[in-house]
Amino acid sequence: MTLKGYYTFYIPNKFAAALCGSINMEEKTMKVGAQLYTVRTYTQTESDFKDTIEKIAKIGYQTVQISGIGKSIRPEKVREICDEAGVKIVLTHDGYGAERILNDTERLIREHDILGCDYIGLGAMPDKYRNPEWLYHFAKDFKEPARKIAASGKLLMYHNHHFEFNKFAAEGAPDAAPDKRILEYLMDWFTLEELGFTLDTYWVQAAGADVCEWVRRLKDRIPCVHLKDMEMVGNEAVMAPVMQGNLNFPGIFKELENSCCKYMLVEQDTCRTSPFDCLKVSYDNLVKAGYR
Repeated sequence: MTLKGYYTFYIPNKFAAALCGSINMEEKTMKVGAQLYTVRTYTQTESDFKDTIEKIAKIGYQTVQISGIGKSIRPEKVREICDEAGVKIVLTHDGYGAERILNDTERLIREHDILGCDYIGLGAMPDKYRNPEWLYHFAKDFKEPARKIAASGKLLMYHNHHFEFNKFAAEGAPDAAPDKRILEYLMDWFTLEELGFTLDTYWVQAAGADVCEWVRRLKDRIPCVHLKDMEMVGNEAVMAPVMQGNLNFPGIFKELENSCCKYMLVEQDTCRTSPFDCLKVSYDNLVKAGYR
């Protein structure tokens, strides 16, 4: 569909191909990375950030997502520290979230040029859009920034939680339907050149959805994914290191190998032990599964 008042817009195929990559059919080419939100407590100062990146590199991670770090750390210094540790920045979640994507798009793009990063992440949909009355405004508000980002050769990435699986008829939307999920609206309102998805395995499972099915449905739009597991502690479902819980990771990996996924980023928002230990357990399990 085309939003009312907008023209049809295409990004050169070379950008789309480079950002999503070819589908992995023969070999395991997906790279394992660390989502730094997992260790956010230890990245608030420049010196802490440096020590944390060195610890993550020592575990074995060669790629990271910048998220939750101290806002005073300049992009130039972030890049310098990561380069020195041999770690590539592949995705971000900006600390100011939607505000900068909407109102500071050009500078945000320039900062990602400094970081050497092609994927600009939105960590969550702002609260005001998460209802039938205002969801369609998300498309109208974010369409133009998404196009600017795409025209620069980068891709805006949307990270899901569980609320995107709510179903309702979005007011004002020409494709409104009572049984349509928020995530499905986003898939229809933005082209694959305008919006990618950082599919989060834990939150798909928390919504009662099938992770493998959603990998298949989004196979051309998930250059980056978040890996986190779910386990039961008593009567409570909690986050766990990858392959330590109950998600069907063998099945998930199989589907990801048939998608455009390039980076599998380990994230654990809450840890029952040290977050560094959790990142190491996840990394070691992924190595055993054949991924690095």
